Amino acid sequence: MYKVANSVLRDAKEAEDAAQESFLQIYKSLPEYRHQGLKTWITRIALHKAIDANRRRERLKEQSVDYDKVLSVTPSLDEDVLKGVIRRERKDRLWNEIQSLPSVHRDVVVAFYLDHKNYEQIAAEHGITPKTVESRLYRARHWIRTHWKEEEWL
Repeated sequence: MYKVANSVLRDAKEAEDAAQESFLQIYKSLPEYRHQGLKTWITRIALHKAIDANRRRERLKEQSVDYDKVLSVTPSLDEDVLKGVIRRERKDRLWNEIQSLPSVHRDVVVAFYLDHKNYEQIAAEHGITPKTVESRLYRARHWIRTHWKEEEWL
């Protein structure tokens, strides 16, 4: 299983993790095993776990740096006091608006946009499926569009 995972991932640590996940998946799936081609079945599980790990790794690479967040934390040298006050006021106001979201949406919005977690991480923390996370984010965006006035944020 390690060889299969390593052939896909080309990283020893990640291949070890994928192999371990494969063992867990095999254990969970034993009742569904049809007693045909054990080696093929195990190899397919390892291959799929490696592909999943590769996709996760690629998604993490694609996540870009949130420059607005970096700039809000690190003031520029030429930023005058007034701009700094306005920036902090907007940040505080945004946080207050986020607090006005329904709690089920607020938790997911904060985890996704402010803590930069992916659907799987949020789902694991809240004990829900990634599809539920996606649905809650969609509903939260809809709630924001209907309840927040765009003119106030320009």
